[in-house]
Amino acid sequence: MTSTHAFWLAGRQATGEDTFDVTSPWDGRLVGKVTVPTDAQVEEAVAAAYAVRDEFAATPAHVRAAALDHVSRRLVERTEEIAQLISAENGKPIKWARGEVGRAVSVFRFAAEEARRFNGGEAQRLDTDAGGQGRLALTRRFPKGVVLGIAPFNFPLNLCAHKIAPAIAAGVPIILKPAPATPLSGLVIGDLLAETELPAGSWSILPVANDHMPALVQDERLPVISFTGSEKVGYAIMDSVPRKHCTLELGGNGAAVVLGDYSSDADLDWAATRIATFSNYQGGQSCISVQRVIVDAAVYDRLLPRIVAAVEAQVTGDPSDAETDVGPLVSEAAAQRVESWVQEAVEAGATLLTGGKRDGASYAPTVLTDVPADTTISCEEVFGPVLTVTKVDGEAAAFAAANDSKYGLQAGVFTHDVQVAFRAHRALEVGGVVIGDVPSYRADQMPYGGAKQSGFGREGVKFAMDDYTYERVLVLTGLAL
Repeated sequence: MTSTHAFWLAGRQATGEDTFDVTSPWDGRLVGKVTVPTDAQVEEAVAAAYAVRDEFAATPAHVRAAALDHVSRRLVERTEEIAQLISAENGKPIKWARGEVGRAVSVFRFAAEEARRFNGGEAQRLDTDAGGQGRLALTRRFPKGVVLGIAPFNFPLNLCAHKIAPAIAAGVPIILKPAPATPLSGLVIGDLLAETELPAGSWSILPVANDHMPALVQDERLPVISFTGSEKVGYAIMDSVPRKHCTLELGGNGAAVVLGDYSSDADLDWAATRIATFSNYQGGQSCISVQRVIVDAAVYDRLLPRIVAAVEAQVTGDPSDAETDVGPLVSEAAAQRVESWVQEAVEAGATLLTGGKRDGASYAPTVLTDVPADTTISCEEVFGPVLTVTKVDGEAAAFAAANDSKYGLQAGVFTHDVQVAFRAHRALEVGGVVIGDVPSYRADQMPYGGAKQSGFGREGVKFAMDDYTYERVLVLTGLAL
């Protein structure tokens, strides 16, 4: 794992003049060195992608599907190796890293399936008015242009897959930039794509330094930007290129709502276990991790101790240990930020029920109640293993509390009432409502994205393909319809 890793330039391996170290957030050991592309090499990759765009769009569906199927199969074959790499560079517990590889396997498989049925064309008779007699409209989708995909550190394999697999499925060239803290997992995708017959130039994976990104963002040959990351960076990108098409997945502070009808012991045990697990998985470093728990007063006193017990049962420690549930955050600076936010809340009057301790890059799973609404941890995305619990009276108050956020990615509602489920779907200002579970559920084929400050557009293979393309109508004239 400590070798120097090349990057992928127009489908081939290349090295630059400089390197940077990738270290483990758990113990600081060197995981690998990555070579950095020069400005000239970045230009070569962009030029190649731009030049191949027509050829790639015309590539037969079976060729693109076969390449995606190949990557999916090879990920299966290399699951353990890649999972260990994710765990080493990211600090993710190995059991969650294995799950991430499994999800990437599905993403590439879904993309292969979509490539085979994409762009079949929709026919529409136009003779519904006299002026359209003998005319038929055929609508197909075509690429908007080369995609610049920018991936985050928290799912270093699967979120790279969510950028690159839909692009290949739709015949759209892509320049992928993995996160500087966790580039190795994304570079593995290049290993597998290089084994396929995709056109040279149709994909590149470039570990470009963040301070060199403005030039790429501004490049007119890259009209589509797909970004997953922080609100600050995402909106800065969009504001800098207002005429480009930007898909932004910017995170949230996910709410789990537990209503009064969810009241049996089995119900409350399930809710507590799911809340504890998914406020802390990935060290809380997931856009849809549970950050806010909103509980009806009818079940609050029975649920709260269950949540605390379930959080305290989370196994923390070495991410390479199969028993570990919660590993370190991505860096000590990230853990220090979480520590400062919790301390601010406690000083403002919040009650700390468990956790609240930092050890290097690790932060203990934490539960807070009575958190003032104006504290940072109430308003912002904590991106750490911390949850707050709030008591409310009734459904309307619960939904209002869930909506009391600038974010709107996903929400979970624990209820057995199907009428409540539909009211939640209507009332909650989010991109996804999960009934009977936490907001952290995501199926990689479903539309995924948010409302309000959680971004624009949708991921999920088919929906990303739609985002990378546009409709073009062909009108045929003089037909005997």
